[in-house]
Amino acid sequence: MNGRNNYLRHLLLVLFLAYIQVAVAQTGQTNAELAQQYFSTGDYEKAVVYLEKYYDQDPFSAYPSYLRTLIALKDFDKAEKLTKRHVKKFPADFNVRTDVGMILELKGEKEKAAKSYNELIKSLGPDVNQVNMLGNAFMQKQLYDYALKTYLQGRKLMNGTYPFGFELAEVYENQGNSAEMINEYLDMINFQSGYISNVQTILQNKLSNELSGNFADLLRTSLLRRIQKYPDEIEYSELLYWYFLQEKDFESAFTQARGIDKRLTESGDRVIALGKLCVTNEDYITAEKCFQYVVDKGPSFPLYITARIELINAVNEKVTSAGTYTISDLLKLEMDYEKTLKELGRNAATASLIRGYAHLEAFYLGKSDNAIDLLNETIKIPQLSPDFKAECKLELADIYVFTGEVWEAALLYGQVDKDFKNDALGREAKFRNARLSYYLGEFPWAREQLKVLKAATSQLISNDAISLELLIMDNTNLDTTTTALLIFSRAELLAFQNQDSLALLTLDSLLEEFPSHMLTDEVWYKKGLIYSKNGKFETALTFYKDILDKYPADILADDALFRMGDIYENKLKNKDKAKELYEQLITQFPGSLYVVDARKRFRVLRGEKLN
Repeated sequence: MNGRNNYLRHLLLVLFLAYIQVAVAQTGQTNAELAQQYFSTGDYEKAVVYLEKYYDQDPFSAYPSYLRTLIALKDFDKAEKLTKRHVKKFPADFNVRTDVGMILELKGEKEKAAKSYNELIKSLGPDVNQVNMLGNAFMQKQLYDYALKTYLQGRKLMNGTYPFGFELAEVYENQGNSAEMINEYLDMINFQSGYISNVQTILQNKLSNELSGNFADLLRTSLLRRIQKYPDEIEYSELLYWYFLQEKDFESAFTQARGIDKRLTESGDRVIALGKLCVTNEDYITAEKCFQYVVDKGPSFPLYITARIELINAVNEKVTSAGTYTISDLLKLEMDYEKTLKELGRNAATASLIRGYAHLEAFYLGKSDNAIDLLNETIKIPQLSPDFKAECKLELADIYVFTGEVWEAALLYGQVDKDFKNDALGREAKFRNARLSYYLGEFPWAREQLKVLKAATSQLISNDAISLELLIMDNTNLDTTTTALLIFSRAELLAFQNQDSLALLTLDSLLEEFPSHMLTDEVWYKKGLIYSKNGKFETALTFYKDILDKYPADILADDALFRMGDIYENKLKNKDKAKELYEQLITQFPGSLYVVDARKRFRVLRGEKLN
């Protein structure tokens, strides 16, 4: 009987203890919920009651809200006691330990606060993590002077094993001291050359997001001083070369690349790569200097043939893109091709030169038959890569479009599409075939091909493909007739065939027959392109301006704005007007694909000293 009673008493005790635990848990949950409810609504008088209870149950979770509530109530004495109490619970937490000084400052006890902060700094040992924890605690409280002291003390304690350069640079940036920030980043390269890519990434972000020009000037000056101070440290020369590329100061980049090439006895590939970049950015003069530098090394140099090919291609781009070339300019260029091919021979190494020659013959000198023969011969060259053969087929197909042999063109596009179905070349071939269908007025078929192109790849297709599909969709879904689009596509084909006068007449007829049609802005944009291509830049500007004035929210507005900026910058040499237009694009069209390029151009034009 006694055993039974003992068992019952034991069972009741267990149930009672379980009840107590549940009750405590429920009470704790209630305190936390009520504390959060009142705290989130700013009712600090009520919140503090529950936060005090919540802190007793879960000090780690309750502390931040509890401290902020006490500060909001200006109960600094109680806040000070809380921070000191919390330090005892979590002595390794530097955020909490800096809270002590923060409360003293709020109480007006500046000297005590300073003493508290300085004692924390003095307590540091030679431990990178410990220094970073205290430095971060000061940074979070925007106590930048003490963060600076912390990292400088850490640098001293680590005695050369780690200088806290990245951390100090962030402190200096927050203090507005860009010069010291740059010095710290550059010192990190001196400390360990492997940090150069990290530094480049950081500096690139700062250059991209800064418009005043001050930071870029400081960086350039700092790099030049470093090169003078540490002439044997090649990393600073590399970084200055990189800087000139960011600023699109290709002339200075060439000088720097040439110096590095000679100093390191390089193969010339850096200078060749720079020349290609110059061509992409239409700086043909600097491009020619780059390629000529490698050519001047002599025929025995490994990259001699490459440099010769790139040089003549650069000259080709300079002549044909100017819009003001004469027939004598073209004939001289033709002679340069023939002379170079005679010297280097017709083989796999010079295949790209032959392709460029064929393009000149067909599209500029009216010698399509010769161009077709050149490309057919090139495709048969042994040891030519399948990719390059496909590129030659695409060029050949374009020439057939140019001469009106559209079925031959479609056949070649189809071959490349089939042979490179899951490759970029295949997608390009499919797009060109769709564009050909569009030129011929076969809009449903063209759009179907573009849909397949979009669905067949997870990669982004070209903006031209997307724009073409939108153009067809907008002008076939809503209209009962496609006559206007037929006229427009005919004009685009004529422009492709360099029959610019007929293309302009066709576009004018569209405007006359369909005034205020939704294609009007497309017509103006196309006319702008044609006039610009023929060197009539002032006329081109009038059409781009019409788009901005009458269709400011249209999809072509940012395109027109960028092309206007490019004309003023590179053709009319009106730098101030170009800068104004680029700035307008940056501010009014922040999502435009042109923004990155426009920002870089703007920064170059704003008056930085780049030399």
